[in-house]
Amino acid sequence: MLDRHRLAEVAVSGRPGPRQLADLAGGTSGRPVRAGNPLAGHGSLCQGRAVERSRVARADEVTEVQRIEVASGAPFREIGMADVADMPPLPREVLAAAQRAGRLRVAVDAADRPVAFAVVELVDGCAHVQQLSVDPAYARRGIGRGLLDEVAGWAAGRGLPALTLTTFRSVPWNGPYYARCGFRELTAAEVTPGLAGLLAAEVALGLDPADRVAMRRPVA
Repeated sequence: MLDRHRLAEVAVSGRPGPRQLADLAGGTSGRPVRAGNPLAGHGSLCQGRAVERSRVARADEVTEVQRIEVASGAPFREIGMADVADMPPLPREVLAAAQRAGRLRVAVDAADRPVAFAVVELVDGCAHVQQLSVDPAYARRGIGRGLLDEVAGWAAGRGLPALTLTTFRSVPWNGPYYARCGFRELTAAEVTPGLAGLLAAEVALGLDPADRVAMRRPVA
C-alpha cells in the first residue's frame, strides 16, 4: 500500500528532487494527489442547495477533513487502483499546519459542516493544490470546481501567477477533470524543479511515471 506518511516526510525532511519545496507554513507533504472525485461535476460552489459557502477550516475539523478524503478515494477501487483507494489520509500534522496557515479551505453545508476541502501549498512561486476532495454524498454540485476557483482567488490576492497540481493522467476524474477546470498539462520542459521533485517522489513510492502529470492553471 502506498504510504502517505512517507510521502509527507519526503518534502519535510528532504525528498528526492532538484530542490526543496518552499512552503507557506514551513512544511509540505509531497504526497501524490488523489485529487477530485468522479462526481465532482461542474458549476459554481453554491450550485447545490445543501452547500452554503466556503471558508478556512477550523482546528477542530481536521478529523472530518480526513474522513472526507478517505470517502472520496473509494471510486479508485472500482477501476482497479486499490492501492490508491486504501491510502490513509493526509497526516493530522500536515493538515494542522495548513489550517494554521490559512491554506486548508472547506466547503460547508447549511449546518456549517465541511463537505469538501482543498489544501494548498507554495511550490515554485505558484499555489499548488496538494489535495482536493469532495464527500461523495455531495457530488455533482460543482463543489470541487468552486473550491478551485476559491483557491485561484486566494492565489491572485497574494500575487501568485497560477495554480499547479500533480495527478493521474488517465483517471477520468483527475487529469481530464482538471482540464475542464482550466488546467493544462505541462510538457517536460515546462515542469519546474519543485514539481519535478514531487513527481520523482511519487514514482519512488510506486506510482507509474507514465500516468502521472503536472498541470497548471493561470490565475488571471
